[in-house]
Amino acid sequence: MTSDISPSAAVGSDELSWPADAIEVGRILDAWGIKGWFKVQAYSADAQALFSARRWFVLPAEDKPATVVAVKAGRLPPVLKVLAIRDHGEGIVASVEGVADRSGAEALRGVRIFASRSSFPRPDPGEYYWVDLIGLNVVNRQGEELGVVAGLLDTGPHSVLRITPPGMTAPVKPDQERLVPFVAAFVDDVDLERRCITVDWGLDY
Repeated sequence: MTSDISPSAAVGSDELSWPADAIEVGRILDAWGIKGWFKVQAYSADAQALFSARRWFVLPAEDKPATVVAVKAGRLPPVLKVLAIRDHGEGIVASVEGVADRSGAEALRGVRIFASRSSFPRPDPGEYYWVDLIGLNVVNRQGEELGVVAGLLDTGPHSVLRITPPGMTAPVKPDQERLVPFVAAFVDDVDLERRCITVDWGLDY
């Protein structure tokens, strides 16, 4: 498919450097309407990282975030300047500079969206971005190691920590993961500087 993406979709050359703190925050699903808008899938229930960034760093779905070489070699600009983004029903729609028609929006289908972590809004006290919790060590009140946060589950009412037990790179079976509700009843403290979460949770739970 040929793309009608204009070169002006890329922002100034001084803004093309891939940020060291780039975080993948979503992807483009499909065109929406006929004026260049498209649907966006956020990778978190809280899409503020998408809404707060005025520019999105992008990569094709099959590429890795470590380089923008493949992007620069193709017709997809490495950076998209966000003109508008809004909630629409149960999803999100957006438009970017240089994409003015449906064919241009369709050319973006599947593109992965990254934003600089420094552009994220500051969370309220007691609130955390999932990306900041992944990789933290988890210990209980007795100082026993439960493992490392591999990810989180969104159950609706609250999130659940997915913890890989000590000595494992990744659980071989789903039941080898420890699942701890990320709620005040079980989480005593989150220390981002020490990269540690203290929970009220036994090794035999």
